Amino acid sequence: MARKFSIITDTGSDLPAGYYAEHDLEEVPLGFTMDGALYGGEEGAFMDTKEFYTKLRNGSMPKTFQASPEQARAHFTAHAERGEDILVLAFSSGLSGTCNSYMVAAKEVMAAYPQCKIAVVDSLCASLGQGLFVDYVVRKADSGASLEETAAYAASLVPHICHIFTVEDLHHLKRGGRVSATTAFVGSLLKIKPVLHVDDAGHLIAIGKAMGRKKSISALVDKMRQLATLGEDDPIFISHGDCMEDVEYLKDLIQKNFGERKIFVSEIGPVIGTHSGAGTLALFFKGSHR
Repeated sequence: MARKFSIITDTGSDLPAGYYAEHDLEEVPLGFTMDGALYGGEEGAFMDTKEFYTKLRNGSMPKTFQASPEQARAHFTAHAERGEDILVLAFSSGLSGTCNSYMVAAKEVMAAYPQCKIAVVDSLCASLGQGLFVDYVVRKADSGASLEETAAYAASLVPHICHIFTVEDLHHLKRGGRVSATTAFVGSLLKIKPVLHVDDAGHLIAIGKAMGRKKSISALVDKMRQLATLGEDDPIFISHGDCMEDVEYLKDLIQKNFGERKIFVSEIGPVIGTHSGAGTLALFFKGSHR
């Protein structure tokens, strides 16, 4: 059934380029600076994730920037001029000002084009959690649901997209103010790995810790057992910061605990990777609550 409106999201979702093309989605590219150069965004150069994580491990310190209202307005106006309504699925407002930029731009474009309806939904999700959210919403839209029906479904889905992840290096979380300098130093010294999630307000919150990498990965699946409400067709998404070996270990644990499942894997892009660091491993699924 034909979709009745356009869907726009952003690269905070960490979906691969092929996904956007396959599902007729538009992406607003978020950007970052690294070693004095601009990447991503509308005008920055391209850097692949392998090069990004190599530079990160070698000490480069990137800095990200949000989508601006002007950037969002340009994307929305192109659709409004074609007489298309728009559903915008935004990167968490708890982690970025991007969602607010969308709301400002939507108000301006609807004032300039009164026939155009724009619904902005704050996913309160990040990385492939946002990607999973987008995947569910796209399927709803493609079932023939109206803009209003799909936006309402998206809003009801937000509290049920679970994000559970662990990091290899606490340094980047310290830089972002997620853990204290003392915690980062002691944790690194003792090989303590935090287990974190994205809460109902879209913020990164520590919910546990484990001694060593494999135990921290097992803790992700333990948390999934507590929260998951998966039907036969519900997918599981995994994103990673250049650590495919750990992805395979996590997939094996999931299959042992949940049987054969559709598991989609993608890399954590530079915008999210700036804040989580190399070696981050994240698990996303639909659950009873976050």
